[in-house]
Amino acid sequence: MPKTLRKGDEGPEVRSLQELLRERGYGVEVSGVFDGQTLRAVRAFQSQNLDQHGQPLVVDGVVGPLTWWSLTHPKPLIHPPVPVDYATMPGPEFGGTERGRSALQAAIAELKAGAGEIGGNNSGPFVRKYLRGLAPEGSSWCAAFVSWCYAQHPRGIPFTYTVSARALLNEFRKRGWAWPPGTGFEPQPGDIVIWWREKLEGWKGHAGLVHHLRDGMLYTIEGNRSPKVQGFSYVFSRMENLLGFGRVPDEEA
Repeated sequence: MPKTLRKGDEGPEVRSLQELLRERGYGVEVSGVFDGQTLRAVRAFQSQNLDQHGQPLVVDGVVGPLTWWSLTHPKPLIHPPVPVDYATMPGPEFGGTERGRSALQAAIAELKAGAGEIGGNNSGPFVRKYLRGLAPEGSSWCAAFVSWCYAQHPRGIPFTYTVSARALLNEFRKRGWAWPPGTGFEPQPGDIVIWWREKLEGWKGHAGLVHHLRDGMLYTIEGNRSPKVQGFSYVFSRMENLLGFGRVPDEEA
């Protein structure tokens, strides 16, 4: 997949971008420098074209996976995306560390078991299992679910078991395992993803596990976004309330 490009970038990828824009009728100089002229052409292209999911491109001047796809598939006939089987482990071509894939396998097993709330909001045996007495039944359990999945590894959990999504991200930051949005980080199976809830500077958050990233779409398995452990999908370049990602490296396993 070509790397994400933005104003100020230089190199052969920018030349390829400029050549594609010229083929589509946008008058840019093929200089290898992502200058103001190229930025205006990219924005014009984005305002007039769709991605592979049939959705309008975001007009931000950033050439990410969705814009690259549209540039290389002129005026495509849009086909519905292939359904995602969240109950199947993604192939090795999607990457993922050994610890991350182990956690994702645990999440998939819980999804297949129908895990989730039973008998009320944030209640039931599955929720109690994830919370491990660290918070009373009835508490949010998304980060506890992520912690539980990592704790199923034969060598145990490689970070502090927590019921707080923001605490989880803060520990990953201290360990050098976290990546904020907009850094070009491409999540892989078993990575964690953290969102803020209610307000950016507050204490509430939400956590999930990455299933895989494909064609500009991020697929996750999450607990506590709905009453069940289930899969969700997001346009990667348009994710709202995103705080960042975390990855347990193999050398720490």
